[in-house]
Amino acid sequence: MDVIQGAKERARAEVAQAIKEQAREHLATEGPGRLSLRAVARELGMVSSALYRYFPSRDDLLTALIVDAYDAIGRAAESAYGEAGDAPAWETWQTVCAAVRAWALAHPHEYALIYGSPVPGYDAPQDTVAPASRVALVLLNVLETAHRAGTLTLTETGGEADAAAVLSPDVHGLLAGRDLPASAVTAAAAAWAQLFGLVSFEVLGQFNRVIEDREALFAQGARALARQVGLSPQT
Repeated sequence: MDVIQGAKERARAEVAQAIKEQAREHLATEGPGRLSLRAVARELGMVSSALYRYFPSRDDLLTALIVDAYDAIGRAAESAYGEAGDAPAWETWQTVCAAVRAWALAHPHEYALIYGSPVPGYDAPQDTVAPASRVALVLLNVLETAHRAGTLTLTETGGEADAAAVLSPDVHGLLAGRDLPASAVTAAAAAWAQLFGLVSFEVLGQFNRVIEDREALFAQGARALARQVGLSPQT
């Protein structure tokens, strides 16, 4: 009985994956705002009622694609962090940033789904929060390593109480047990936003006819962000 159940679960997972792959192709040609379950079902040779057994609504399918995209870019950052090993935090920060950019350039439509314009009528559920945090948590890992080594130098003068007041209760819960001052977390949050601003300008075309050597610009930006969060070539 377990063998039969396992075969059914594998078959269901394979069909769900096929649906998502087709939906990604649809995103590339039509954009997320025009994602249609009926169109995806038609391309797969399925009746739409069968597809609804896997994804009851367009929003359910969008959520699955969004979670997959966040997980994929998160894995890219985590892999880069792991491969950096004992490299100085200054270098590791730049390695992680470069991995984020590389993933985005290789998957522009998936990147646009999570960091482009909001999809009309779609409200992201709580299920997307943890996957969306993966890159940020890797960046915090880099800072925590430097802080423990005594090489993190923050220039924020507002004080830890002011920095802590900026953070939401959810973030405070996420940081429980971490050896990292609140001022480092707020600095990381600002750098996180700027990192994705740099990536988004490149992926979504704002640098067209403005910046010629985008890789060099990004490298300069990543170094500037490293300094901004308290890292230096000596760390």
